[in-house]
Amino acid sequence: MAPAAAASFLSPSTIHLPTTIVPLRPRAFSNLSLSSSSPLIQLRRRSRMGSMGTDKKRSIASSDHLRHVESMAQLPSGAGKIQRLNAVILGEALASEEDDLVLPSEEFSSQAHVSSPRQYLEMYSRSIQDPAGFWSEIGSQFYWKETWAPEVVSENLDVRKGAVKIEWFKGALTNICYNALDRNIEAGYGDKVAIYWEGNELGQDGQLTYKELLEKVCQLANYLKSVGVGKGDAVVIYLPMLMELPIAMLACARIGAVHSVVFAGFSAESLAQRIVDCKPKVVITCNAVRRGSKPIHLKDIVDNALVESTKNDVPVGLCLTYENPSAMKREATKWQDGRDVWWQDVVPTFPTECPVEWVDAEDPLFLLYTSGSTGKPKGVLHTTGGYMVYTATTFKYAFDYKPSDIYWCTADCGWITGHSYVTYGPLLNGATVIVFEGAPNYPDVGRCWDIVDKYKVTIFYTAPTLVRSLMRESSEYVTRYSRKSLRVLGSVGEPINPSAWRWFFNVVGDSRCPISDTWWQTETGGFMITPLPGAWPQKPGSATFPFFGVQPVIVDEKGNEIEGECSGYLCIKNSWPGAFRTLYGDHERYETTYFKPFAGYYFTGDGCSRDKDGYHWLTGRVDDVINVSGHRIGTAEVESALVSHPQCAEAAVVGIEHEVKGQGIYAFVTLIEGVPYSEELRKSLILTVRKQIGAFAAPDKIHWAPGLPKTRSGKIMRRILRKIASRQLDELGDTSTLADPGVVQQLISLSDC
Repeated sequence: MAPAAAASFLSPSTIHLPTTIVPLRPRAFSNLSLSSSSPLIQLRRRSRMGSMGTDKKRSIASSDHLRHVESMAQLPSGAGKIQRLNAVILGEALASEEDDLVLPSEEFSSQAHVSSPRQYLEMYSRSIQDPAGFWSEIGSQFYWKETWAPEVVSENLDVRKGAVKIEWFKGALTNICYNALDRNIEAGYGDKVAIYWEGNELGQDGQLTYKELLEKVCQLANYLKSVGVGKGDAVVIYLPMLMELPIAMLACARIGAVHSVVFAGFSAESLAQRIVDCKPKVVITCNAVRRGSKPIHLKDIVDNALVESTKNDVPVGLCLTYENPSAMKREATKWQDGRDVWWQDVVPTFPTECPVEWVDAEDPLFLLYTSGSTGKPKGVLHTTGGYMVYTATTFKYAFDYKPSDIYWCTADCGWITGHSYVTYGPLLNGATVIVFEGAPNYPDVGRCWDIVDKYKVTIFYTAPTLVRSLMRESSEYVTRYSRKSLRVLGSVGEPINPSAWRWFFNVVGDSRCPISDTWWQTETGGFMITPLPGAWPQKPGSATFPFFGVQPVIVDEKGNEIEGECSGYLCIKNSWPGAFRTLYGDHERYETTYFKPFAGYYFTGDGCSRDKDGYHWLTGRVDDVINVSGHRIGTAEVESALVSHPQCAEAAVVGIEHEVKGQGIYAFVTLIEGVPYSEELRKSLILTVRKQIGAFAAPDKIHWAPGLPKTRSGKIMRRILRKIASRQLDELGDTSTLADPGVVQQLISLSDC
């Protein structure tokens, strides 16, 4: 199969649409006063034409697999208790607290890959009714050394029917690095900029074209092969956001090695834990990095981690270290001869061409560790073929990507967003990507918009945490910059509250740019519920509707699917190409965590509400995982770090709402007998968590607890702790079943201590 030109990759014309769709009648906006020439009226007309002109309204429950998407053919009437509906047309008005809908402009929709509700519904219907045909046609746009067998997908998500198994494109041979780099060069994009790098300090920058990027990837790949790294071997990457980070990921993929990127903010203990689990042949790091004005000595952290891993019988014989001279000079770096090697001394000496290792679509691509409800992080394993197809497809449609776009995702490659939407998804589409080393508030909080203007960024994808943080500052830090290049905004990591959505839309996007408010997870590999910016009106704070091939359902505590307007547990029915395949070395935990809570479904662990128009509203985690600034942190992991402190007898951690971070970490701490409460001890406990896990996991609040509310069987009643932490003291409920009900009043009395 010949390589496809990047410019035509995944064009809508390659999708064969069904000849019929479900007939539906659009709902009128009876309370809107708009002229017949209004873009909203025009959108209503397009929707009517797409509804096949029937007056017979189907029951929302009449079609199993499309029942909550079919209502999209009717324009929405509003969510919840909204008394009055206003429609905002992009570029014409501000979204206020009273405005419910934000519609794409006629100009934007007319040029979008998916330009109407009808087109979305046709494509979505096909992806559900014929997933094999739908994804085969998209998959055929990539290069495969050998194509897949007739069976495109093989799956079992029901633990009652045997082991959980998901396979897509099994038997096909491909390579994601080849598709991301060689294929684009062969299509004539060798001189196009692949990566713009922006350093921590103003004036530090660099760039690589696709051809230059491939050469550097090949040099590192050849070096790794020379030291014995081959197909299936693990490589741990502990790097900041230098260009060498995506280079290292792509080099591993090129030779079939399995990369495991560890966020360069994790402590030595957390890094060692991941090294012990995946047993890498090589660890790649750099000597230091500056985040804002603060230097971080990464090599020292790696040295301590390697000492710890050796104690656990997992020695690593090679630490490849990149010299980052702006943060630390070579001569100031601690060194271990025989193990440590400078990147600059060896990698540039290797050839700039490296043969591709063709791998099966189901061969492992990377491991990424994510926190769970137990103390041990989970090694999420993604394979090659399905992940490649899914990340590329979601990137193109969710951001309405065009070859002329300049794309910036502010995420670090240490998290899944940096894998799917800094490295693989964009490069597979031949995009130009910005990699930013620094902090978004350094040297001041206008840094993001300075970068947007400098590189003429058109697509800006960030976390609600950053949006809320910037909201707290003067809008002048935004408006002093042009930002006229922006055309699409994106939100990732956690639900974005409507007020932050409106500020992002009104101030950053000048009321011009639709927002792709994406819901997905490390485990899903790519977007699951997301707006398609040219296709459908948006409700601030809602992730809207499912991506192609995704079947979300909301269930009650017994696993029964709930119809219509409701709230419950979010599950996914059937698989999708980007789904993770297992937890490394622990398939039983994989099944227990994700597939046993509600048999027959993938359980996301998130709560979700669906309004009467079918829009989805994510309500956060329902398990013992806290989502802090988009980073999932297991409560057990933080508790384990706290009780390692010599003066801590017991700890219980819950999540609370946080104005900036979405969720904050609230820790109830019981000290050993005779130890007095003190501010010094509070700081020492927080420092212990920072040291063992990382600064991002540091508790926002230490609440002294002479005892914890427990049942007579010893189970901690976290429900009560959450109410105390949130000051919802009138909602404590029945405490009579506690072994010591009096402990609740003790905790309340210590709330401000």
